[in-house]
Amino acid sequence: MTDSANLALPFIEGGQAQKHVTHNEALRLLDTLVQLAVLDRDLTAPPGSPIEGQRWIVKSGATGAWASHVDAIAAWQDGAWQFSTPRVGWLAYVIDESVLLAWSGSAWVDAIGALSPTALNNMTLLGLGTTADATNPLSAKLNNALFTAKTVAEGGDGHLRYKLSKESAVKTLSFLFQDNYSGRAEIGLTGDDDFHVKVSPDGTTWYEGIKIAAATGKVSFPSGLAAGREVLTAHRTYYVRADGSDSNTGLADTSGGAFLTIQKAVNTVAALDLSIYNVTIQVGAGTYTGSTIIAKPFIGAGTVTISGDTTTPSNVLISTSGVGITAKEYAQVSIQGMKFVSSGAQGIKADSNAVLTVSGKVEFGACAGSQAYTTTDGKILFTTGTYLISGGAAAHWQSSGKSTIQAQSMTIVLSNTPAYSIAFAYANALAYQIINANTFTGTGATGQRYVAQSAALIDSQGSGPTYLPGNASGATATNGQYL
Repeated sequence: MTDSANLALPFIEGGQAQKHVTHNEALRLLDTLVQLAVLDRDLTAPPGSPIEGQRWIVKSGATGAWASHVDAIAAWQDGAWQFSTPRVGWLAYVIDESVLLAWSGSAWVDAIGALSPTALNNMTLLGLGTTADATNPLSAKLNNALFTAKTVAEGGDGHLRYKLSKESAVKTLSFLFQDNYSGRAEIGLTGDDDFHVKVSPDGTTWYEGIKIAAATGKVSFPSGLAAGREVLTAHRTYYVRADGSDSNTGLADTSGGAFLTIQKAVNTVAALDLSIYNVTIQVGAGTYTGSTIIAKPFIGAGTVTISGDTTTPSNVLISTSGVGITAKEYAQVSIQGMKFVSSGAQGIKADSNAVLTVSGKVEFGACAGSQAYTTTDGKILFTTGTYLISGGAAAHWQSSGKSTIQAQSMTIVLSNTPAYSIAFAYANALAYQIINANTFTGTGATGQRYVAQSAALIDSQGSGPTYLPGNASGATATNGQYL
């Protein structure tokens, strides 16, 4: 008798007697194998009371009527066991496990795993744990995602790169981070080929914190809120006015734009990288009662000048109970166009290797301490042609601790006959004053002309003992020198 190729169904032969027997046998096989669902695949012995039509996959180690039929489909038909040997690709649903199996040719295996596609191309929608749509054709709802490099042992190269491409420069290619579907941060190429980092408090208003230029690789901080320093690309002026506010930007010479204090302007400049550009702090007319300290060097090769009114310095009055302007710790700054008065300390001071340059006309009024004071390797350099003295002090020039005051070829105009309780020029503790070729005009002064002590040197380059203003002779002590 000839059987069919795939299910081994018996054919009815020509002239065969009892054709119904063969026909019924084929029907039984069809009933067994089509829409195949077995009760179990874990039995090694036939069940005691099988029901007509029930089916099993015979487990390895089978005994009894199932012996020698391992992996076959065992069906109870007409009070007897009928066995079908599986062929590659047959599918069987296992009812007690709710799994779909496939015959691989040597074993029943998971059908989904066995039939998993190795390639999916040109799909229009893919949703993982959620429904994809036209706006989001690839959608995933999950708690973790993992991408890992294919190793060399697996035929890869061990690297992992994500490649994202946009159509043109004016398009956007970015990662958008959202809070309950409202944007909070975005990074990428947003509208050009520069790399942008943006944040938003509400998904509508955006602040750009960082931009990296594609053409140069230079980093800028468009919002001005970055932790890094702003790098100047041009000279800049900050304004200080008596009617200003330290909550302003300082960039406009108006009450609503200028700072109120010189210290605020100095602190703002200290946060910059000057690069090769210069900054001017322009101080408007008025009286300023706060002391100003330049505590550290400015960053960059540019210069910083604090400037008032160089024609009439008294229009910009620095009147404090402390030091008017102090430069410290290697700081370098120029000042001009201001009048200094102090009820409790010095007019200007350079300390700890700082350099304070008087680069334009200034005026010194009454000071409880000295009017220009240096200590601990600090320097004050007078480079302007003319400056004014209108009040007395402990000393006009005072230096100590290996510090330096240099005033050469100045025209120094004295008014109101200022009185000096120590001396006009006072140096001690290895300090050095270079004060030659100056011209003193006006009312003159009272007090000792100079005091040099403790190995300090006042160098007038032979100008003589009466060269400096005062009405009392100068003095030296403890290896101090006046030359």
